[in-house]
Amino acid sequence: MGPYREVFAGPLLRGTVLPVVHVPFIAVDSLPSVHGGRAHWSLPKTLARFSADGRTVTGDGWSVAVTAQERGPRLPVRGPLVNAQTEQRAVVSLRGRGRLARVRVVAEGLVLRGWLGTGTHPGLVAEGHLVVQAPR
Repeated sequence: MGPYREVFAGPLLRGTVLPVVHVPFIAVDSLPSVHGGRAHWSLPKTLARFSADGRTVTGDGWSVAVTAQERGPRLPVRGPLVNAQTEQRAVVSLRGRGRLARVRVVAEGLVLRGWLGTGTHPGLVAEGHLVVQAPR
């Protein structure tokens, strides 16, 4: 699919040995990514426009603005987690580097306010590679 940008809400669910995440909202700037995410992983991807700095994302009747204050050293981020969109599960492998952060989110639009939690939250700013396996 090539490189693309995305913003998503992915609350962690109480799972098994691996962390389990469900994604109720995900927006990308790539039509092939929208198609692939919907067809292969049941992800509710929608097309969006990202500002030049990537901090503001807008779609049809909604917007999200995100700023992050990174804190502490950049550390390796590595490990698996499980994506649970349907009864099937997809293992997600993550490899990169990241720093803990305080993340400020401003979500506009009727549905997004509940999913993305306007306010300041603990977070992680990470860069790297993410591989999502086929659901089983």
